[in-house]
Amino acid sequence: MLATLVMTVIGADRPGLVQLVAARVADHGGNWLESRMCHLGGQFAGILRVEVAQARRDELVNALRTLEVDGLRIIMHADGGAAAGGGANGGSLVAVELVGHDRPGILRSVSGVFARHGINVEELSSERVSAPMGGGTLFQARATVLVPASVKLADVRGDLERIAADLMVDLKLQPVTG
Repeated sequence: MLATLVMTVIGADRPGLVQLVAARVADHGGNWLESRMCHLGGQFAGILRVEVAQARRDELVNALRTLEVDGLRIIMHADGGAAAGGGANGGSLVAVELVGHDRPGILRSVSGVFARHGINVEELSSERVSAPMGGGTLFQARATVLVPASVKLADVRGDLERIAADLMVDLKLQPVTG
């Protein structure tokens, strides 16, 4: 029987951090299933999912905890082993792109629309960039969201267009195909 662990890893960024985690996983019989990792604000941050034989689960957990000596903070959660991904709940995946002049509250407003419609954020990335020709700072966000089958995309689009006008941002929604 296999156990699945989902974990977050964070620490001051430096070369070799992924190798430290990957070595512990491999050395204790684990299989690295999927991950998302990045450098953000001088920190290394990641989330990953690994699989390991149930009999070796505690051994792997203890080995990963020893990485705190190396400055990595690891939080682990035992996953039920559910497959990753979209439409399993009868919904559809939608790509969302947003760009506008940076100001506080943009994501709060957009995520509020998602929450009211029962939409789950599957992936989200955001950044601040310099506007062309010295026009200040832009906020950009890209997300993939899971829209329940019971929710009309036109209703979501309408709610987002209303707040986009208030926030002075451009929003694009497009169903993910394939």
